[in-house]
Order: sequence, then C-alpha cells, then structure tokens
Amino acid sequence: MAYRLDRGESVIRGLKRVVRGEMESAGSHLYAHRKPRLAGHKKPSRDEAIHEARKSIKKIRAILRLVRAELGETQARENARLRDLARRLSAFRDAFAIIETFDGLKDKYRNETRHKLQSVRAGLAKRRNEAEREEDVEIVLDEAVAALRKAARRVKGWPLQTDGYAAIGPGLEETFRAGRKALARAGKDPRAENFHELRKRVKDHWYHMRLLEGLWTGVMNAYEKSLKDLETWLGDDHNLAVLRDAIVADPALYGRPEDIELTLGLVGKSQKKLRHKSLSLARRIYNEKPREFTRRVKRLWDAWRHEPHAPEKNSTSA
Repeated sequence: MAYRLDRGESVIRGLKRVVRGEMESAGSHLYAHRKPRLAGHKKPSRDEAIHEARKSIKKIRAILRLVRAELGETQARENARLRDLARRLSAFRDAFAIIETFDGLKDKYRNETRHKLQSVRAGLAKRRNEAEREEDVEIVLDEAVAALRKAARRVKGWPLQTDGYAAIGPGLEETFRAGRKALARAGKDPRAENFHELRKRVKDHWYHMRLLEGLWTGVMNAYEKSLKDLETWLGDDHNLAVLRDAIVADPALYGRPEDIELTLGLVGKSQKKLRHKSLSLARRIYNEKPREFTRRVKRLWDAWRHEPHAPEKNSTSA
C-alpha cells in the first residue's frame, strides 16, 4: 500500500489507511521470515525482515508526530509502544548493520585497507554472535508481530477530527521548525548526537513530504530527492559513529592496535566529508522560514485537490 495520501479521500481516512498499511507491512515482513519458504519465492533473511519492519515503524512514528497536537495522549501512548518495539528489534539489527558499515568503509578505502583490519571484523562478528545469544530472537519477532496486529486494530479509534490541509499543516510547520533548530545545533556543536538528532528530524520531514507525493511539481520532486540524499548521508554518519563507539568502548575485543588506529582514522575521515556535504545541503533545504514553507505547500495542496482528473504519480520506495 502506497505511503501517500490520495486525492479522492479525506485526510483522516488517508492517514489511518497509511498507518494500518505500514503496521501490516511490518508484521508481514517479520512473519514471512518465520514461514516455510514457498516454491519460487525467496524467503527474506531475518536481518532483512527486521530492517523492513523498522522502516515501517519509523514511517508510522513520523505520522504520529505530524498529528501529535490532535491525538494528544493517544499519540504519546502509541509512540511509546512503537518506540519500545523498535528498540527491541534494533538490538538485533544493529549488530548486523555495524558489520555492513565496516565492510563499506573498508571497501571505500580499499587501497589503504587491503590485507588489513581482519582483527576488527572478527571482533565485530563476535559481538554480533553474542547479541544473538542474549535473547531469543524468534520469540521477540513473534511478540512484535502480535503487538503490531493489536496496534493496527487500535488505529480505527484514533480521535482525529480535523480534516483537509488543516489536519497536517501545523504538524508540517512544527517538523520543519524542529529541523531548522536541529541544523543550528549540529552546525554549532558537531557532536554525533546532534547530527543524529538532525537526521531524525530530516527523516520525519522526508516522510511527511512523501505523504504529499501527489501534489509534487518538478521543483518538489527535486526537493524530495534532496531530502532523501541528506537522510542517507546523515544515516551513514550515524552508522560510522556507532562503529566508532563500539570500538572505543572495548578496544581489546578488536585485536591489533594498528588495526584499531587505522579503522578509527578512516571513520573520522569519512565522517568529516559526510558532515560537510550534509550541512551544506541542509542549509539549502532549511533556508526557508517555516511559515513560508507551509504556505507554499498549502498552495500546492489547494491546486492538487482542485484537479481531480490529473493523473497520480507513482510512489517512492524506501
């Protein structure tokens, strides 16, 4: 089911449809991993299933932030449940993702790392195996599927009353303003946690714009692509920060001091480049004032809603 609002439905109906669709998608990915593989169908790996489920949960939480003011306590409860669920899944996904990040770093600097860093990768693999033994992954996945099914049934009762652009305009402006504040903090104080906060706010904004995909012009298409690029770069920076923290927290696990020194040096080198281009692009994206931005989107919204026979655009995947 497409992650977007359709022209011919109310905003309330559309938001609930999208949320239920993402909850069902998350549960389906986790459940498909447990089912026997059907002939002609590729069974998703556990890591793939968790990754896709976490993406759906992030999309849902972005919608919850979009309508936070109206949902009130319902928003707080549902967001907390999904946050806790995502954290349980993250404990398994992160152990795999950190190895992917390391392999990507090694490949990027292959001339400098050829026949080196074996001890670091061995340490990362050991950490992944230990994470799997700490808790029964399959039990966690089964519990997650059950929780998502219950959450999907509760969506029907969400107390959304405001419809039309008024239902989403305030949330769009609030999210855009939060992104500007996060950008200012990251530019002034370039700590990993500040760049991670910027990434979360950019991701919210990107998902919100994807909900409005039907009203995109050529300019808005370029804008969405910029948001996607920015989120990717900030995500890569965060993954490198997680890799660095893991090594620094327990260097003895990663063997040879020269391997550790080289790895941390390449992490810093890569992060410097990522942060430079991320700040540059973010400043262009958030150059507009929040109220000006939402007024511009409102004009596009009005034009879109009054053109009922215009063809819909295909949805963006990610």
